[in-house]
Amino acid sequence: MPQYIIELLYLLSGILFIMGLRGMSHPATARQGMFYAEFGMLIAIIGTLCQHEIVKWVWIVSGLAIGSILGLVMGLWVPMTAMPQRTAFSHAFGAAAASLVGISEYYRHHHSGIPLPPFIIGALGFEVLLGSLTTTGSLIACGKLQGILPGKPLVFKGQNIFNMTLLACTVGCFVCLFVHPGVTIFFYVMIALALLFGVLLVIPIGSADMPVVMSLLNSYAGLASAATGFALGNNVLIIAGTLDGFSGFILSVLMCKAMNRSMANVLFGAFGSVSEQAEAGPGGEMREIGLEDAATQLAYARQVVFVPGYGMATAQAQHVIRELADTLEERGVTVKYAIHPVAGRMPGHMNVLLAEANVPYSELYELDQINPDFPSTDVAVVVGANDVVNPDARDNASSPIAGMPILEVDRAKLAIVLKRGKGRGFSGLENPLFFKENTAMLYGDAKQTLTNLVQEVHKL
Repeated sequence: MPQYIIELLYLLSGILFIMGLRGMSHPATARQGMFYAEFGMLIAIIGTLCQHEIVKWVWIVSGLAIGSILGLVMGLWVPMTAMPQRTAFSHAFGAAAASLVGISEYYRHHHSGIPLPPFIIGALGFEVLLGSLTTTGSLIACGKLQGILPGKPLVFKGQNIFNMTLLACTVGCFVCLFVHPGVTIFFYVMIALALLFGVLLVIPIGSADMPVVMSLLNSYAGLASAATGFALGNNVLIIAGTLDGFSGFILSVLMCKAMNRSMANVLFGAFGSVSEQAEAGPGGEMREIGLEDAATQLAYARQVVFVPGYGMATAQAQHVIRELADTLEERGVTVKYAIHPVAGRMPGHMNVLLAEANVPYSELYELDQINPDFPSTDVAVVVGANDVVNPDARDNASSPIAGMPILEVDRAKLAIVLKRGKGRGFSGLENPLFFKENTAMLYGDAKQTLTNLVQEVHKL
């Protein structure tokens, strides 16, 4: 195939990537955006397979077959509740692929005796450095999200100093490689240090900050892919990697803003190591409510607001929430859903789960839209959310989450909180909301509890 046709295919795929990214900026167009991006990737693959440099197809066809089968299996079998860790796992594979391409290119040129131009060696070094640390960092994030590794920060004395020293040594190897590209020891030591740095970068970050970590690692993987494109002279990799890298970074900044924290605090603050004052909690007793009383409050309310959190994801309760909402709407109750930008374990986690349950987009309200409605809300139903509804963020200047915008559930006339037990959220902080007079606790598995509520409402 002529090269200009291939470049046209790459240009078309780049346009589709941009359209896909634009579509994913809103829940109503996210599904369409995904289709644009998928079609763009298909065109990019076709264009790449038409390259005249291809000599043997055995490894390429094998890779396509294995990757397609694994992708199909993951798409069909991995539940939506495990989407954050699946995404982190995918980041690891993407970053590893970029690193392996860089290692292969460096090895090939070094043993052929062909000197690499400074720009190419810089692109290769940047690609392998970012790709290596993203690979191990994403695997650690996946382990934390899956529960294989502790969700709380793993810290030791002098950790930040050690990490910064390690990073400085890694960058130092990169600079030495740039100056002396023929000295292979710099290249392979840089890879080893970057792999270690990826582990040490993520282990001191608590699960409460995983949404930011996810988007930041996505940014790193994208930049590594862009560097791969520069090293190979592949335009579609440059376009896709740049889009992925900078959109991931912008999303990380927005997520930090949503938590009223800096990027440095997320990466180096070891958030989740709870102070003694936080351990003590607000004191008082939590008031429980029975199923019949809760169903009565919901059935005769004028407005009900559902506040989903990670507990909804783990219980896979999104479909039952939709069923309960439909039942209430049949009785004339106005139903809304309050979505916090950092609820869950990845950006947009709650939107994805509710979209799976076919919740109308018109009923989804962001933080700034829904907060003014809480004082006129008869019942706010909190399903597995903790930190994003913690009033300490607003009222307690000494709280670790002070200043973080929250969903002001405590201003509703009644807040019914569905929790599996009396444990704390991923930040490890106690929530004063649970002790307020207008709050009632409904303990148990969220999916079963909501199913029982649907049955009780039907009886009224």
